[in-house]
Amino acid sequence: MAVKWIILCFVGVLLLSFGYSYARAAHTKTEPASQNWATARRDSAGIAPDPVKLRSTAIVQIYAAPTYGWRGLVAVHPWIIFKREGETAFTRYDVISWGSTNVVRRNYAIPDGYWFGSKPKLLVDHRGAQAEEMIPKIIAAIKSYPYPHTYHAWPGPNSNTFMAHIGREVPDLQLDMPSNAIGKDYRGITNPIGLPPSGRGVQVSVLGLLGVTLGVEEGVEVNVLGLNLGVDFKNPALRLPFVGRVGFDNPQNAGL
Repeated sequence: MAVKWIILCFVGVLLLSFGYSYARAAHTKTEPASQNWATARRDSAGIAPDPVKLRSTAIVQIYAAPTYGWRGLVAVHPWIIFKREGETAFTRYDVISWGSTNVVRRNYAIPDGYWFGSKPKLLVDHRGAQAEEMIPKIIAAIKSYPYPHTYHAWPGPNSNTFMAHIGREVPDLQLDMPSNAIGKDYRGITNPIGLPPSGRGVQVSVLGLLGVTLGVEEGVEVNVLGLNLGVDFKNPALRLPFVGRVGFDNPQNAGL
C-alpha cells in the first residue's frame, strides 16, 4: 500500500512539473512560431564578461540552456568556458551530437550565445587565482572524458554526462547541475557507485536510469528513468523533473 502511494505521488509530481514547465515555456517564448533551428537566435546573451577588459583575470564559467524544440520543456544543454590570466578570448567546450565522430567540441559556438533561441543561465562563475588553478584540471578532465565518440540523448552519455564528468574531476568548481539535466547521472554499468557531479558526496546510479545522489551541492536526489526529484539543503530548494530548481539560487549565480 505504501509503495502504491509513493508511485502515485511521484507520478503526480511529474505531471505537475511538466505542466509548470510547459506553462513557463509558453510564457517566456520570444521566438516566432515559424522559427527553426537554422534561423534560431545564436547571438550573445550578454552574460559573459569582456575578456579583453579582464585580460589580467582568469575566468571559468559554466552555462546551461533549454535544448532546442520540444525537448527544451524537459532538458538542458550545458557548456564550459574559460580563459587564463593574460588571454583575451574564451575557450568553450561542450558535447554536440551532430557533425563529427568526436562529440567533444571546442569553440562550437560563442561563449554565452543563445542556444538555438534559448537564453542560457550561468551555473558557475570563478575568477582570479582560483580559476587559474582550475583550468589545467578542467583541460585534463576534458581529455579524460570516457565517451568522446558516443552520444545518446537519453539516458546518456550526452552533453550533461560530459559536464558532470568535469564536475567530478574538478570539485572546486562546486558545480550544481540542474535536476532536469538528463544524462548527468549516467554511469557505466561497471561503475555504478562514485562521486556525484558536484565532486563531493556519493552517487549510486545504474546507467542513469535508477539511482540516488547525496551531494554537497545536490542535496538528496532520487533518479527514476532519468527523471530527478530531490531536496537541496545547502541552498534550500526543491529539485524537480522537467522544471529544475525551485527555491533559493546558489549564491555564486544569484541574481543572474
